[in-house]
Amino acid sequence: MMQWEQLLSLKRQGDTSKRLRKEQDDTRLGFEVDYDRIIFSSAFRSLQDKTQVIPLSKTDFVHTRLTHSLEVSVVGRSLGRLVGKKIIEKHPYLQDIHGFHMNDFGAIVAAAALAHDIGNPPFGHSGEKAIGEYFKIGKGQQYKELLTDKEWQDLVDFEGNANGFNLLTASRPGIEGGLRLSYATLGAFMKYPKESLPKKPTANIADKKYGFFQSDKEAFTDVAKELGLIPNKTGDAIGFERHPLAYLVEAADDICYTIIDFEDGINLGVISEDFALEYLIKLVKDNVLVEKYKSLTTKEDRVSYLRALAISSLINDAVKVFLDNEEKILAGKYPHALTDQGKYTAQMRDIINISIKNIYQSREVVEKEVIGYRIINTLLDTFCNAYNNKFEGKESNYDKLILKMLPEKFVADKMNLYGRLLHISHFVSTLTDGKALLLYNTITGVK
Repeated sequence: MMQWEQLLSLKRQGDTSKRLRKEQDDTRLGFEVDYDRIIFSSAFRSLQDKTQVIPLSKTDFVHTRLTHSLEVSVVGRSLGRLVGKKIIEKHPYLQDIHGFHMNDFGAIVAAAALAHDIGNPPFGHSGEKAIGEYFKIGKGQQYKELLTDKEWQDLVDFEGNANGFNLLTASRPGIEGGLRLSYATLGAFMKYPKESLPKKPTANIADKKYGFFQSDKEAFTDVAKELGLIPNKTGDAIGFERHPLAYLVEAADDICYTIIDFEDGINLGVISEDFALEYLIKLVKDNVLVEKYKSLTTKEDRVSYLRALAISSLINDAVKVFLDNEEKILAGKYPHALTDQGKYTAQMRDIINISIKNIYQSREVVEKEVIGYRIINTLLDTFCNAYNNKFEGKESNYDKLILKMLPEKFVADKMNLYGRLLHISHFVSTLTDGKALLLYNTITGVK
């Protein structure tokens, strides 16, 4: 059984003494410091020019990864506080002996949710696939025989979640432990606490993807052990059951993208308002004020009202599912997403299916994803070649010029091939949509 007092660890990478909750200064609580560190990081700032759904679109109300992350964080805070209130009522020793408050749960989930997309490459999910496919079926295939199976899997299944863990925790000279977040927040951030192989060994939601690269294995296992996560792999495979609060981070993300992408689609005119009424009303019929709804004169205001109520219904439902299953979750015996086991699972699925058809597969999205593939392929090929040629002592003048375009923090000597390929993939993943396009135009000579 996992223990709440261990799961709420305030420890940070490199700590030599224990951080106790009851000794914390409530004006600068460790979990809130996590939130601040993420907000001020350059990786978080770059999300303002990364696609949520409609790539490179300049329409005023379409979401970027940044606005999406802020919204997921707000929903996560509500989920965390509502759960925290009940957990502390159920286990009063957490407050009486250890000094935890319900708001601590909210602060942890809010910080982890804020960072949940921080490792995502430019051009949405197709960016992740494009990096993976450069190695799997592109020119990057040439490196396969030179890497271990797990190293190769990290590259061909390049994963935004693992990349995010790297961004949050990887050391650079003079900066030990990356952002040095509390282990509780890192635990809540880890939706898939396993390595890239074996791939999907079980139907457990925690095994759906992977959560750390081979380069970050030690940092990852250190966090998992400190939190008392339950190991669930045998042999030399590393994997754990989820931190309970990771379920809430996932639910916050599921709720936001389901409802808010749908709202974007309606405001863009690619989904009719009739659909909004038909589908959202099922989520809000218990608490919609008909007079208030009828008094709203614009489509945007009507949809916004329904969206707010729908999110509220889904928050309360996810909290109920979590609390009903708290013991199973603590025992590592809950293999589902909260939103897959709720009262509104079917309704959410219906909404997502409409969004897939009308938004995610719309011509504008497809066109930009095609462009994204070409851009990412070209950047990876150009920089991997130059970086490896330099290491092997055979760099051309062109390679030297290419490497001058690497930002200062990416000018590092990586001694093994895996480290170099991951380093360049990591560099490409941190680019914004606009910066990636600019670099691509420079390399290909397009004005």
